[in-house]
Amino acid sequence: MRSDKPSREQLLAAAGRTVPDVIAPGLTVLFCGINPGLYSGFTGHHFARPGNRFWPALHAAGFTPHVFRPDEQFELLPLGYGITNLVERATAAAAELSSGELMAGAQALSQKVARYRPLVVAVLGIGAHRQAFGRPRAASGLQPERIGPASLWVLPNPSGLAAHYTPAMLAEIYRTFREAATEGDRGIR
Repeated sequence: MRSDKPSREQLLAAAGRTVPDVIAPGLTVLFCGINPGLYSGFTGHHFARPGNRFWPALHAAGFTPHVFRPDEQFELLPLGYGITNLVERATAAAAELSSGELMAGAQALSQKVARYRPLVVAVLGIGAHRQAFGRPRAASGLQPERIGPASLWVLPNPSGLAAHYTPAMLAEIYRTFREAATEGDRGIR
């Protein structure tokens, strides 16, 4: 991971960049963010902005043995977890994405799931899920529909913009999800 703090100009220049998927065949869980932020675009790592609560939430929920740094993202793969995004391009805010981009992202996600066959997909953000999948009344948690062979869950976005979810709340929600997603067919099928 780049250790230098980016300047405002460097962050703005990261707009439109992509961050490679952390993905492999047969994962237990494929986490799906909305799209990379500028900090992630700058570093090339998922959930890289200091203060993003994804990595602490994963650890607190028992997914990882310690709080991974964003540059340790590929250490998720041997644990059975991966990361992708609905939309590949980095933006300053998810609000910059169009409904069309999100719907196209849902189609691309379906193709990734068909190829890599994770057991569970967890979309991180209810609003993005509603737009991408055309489910305006969807609620958080296990969804009635599947993505190909995978169960579909919606979890809170770990961004600081979802501050109404405290770190303790995120940890509990992610822990409940982990327990359901890693207990064989119970709770995920």
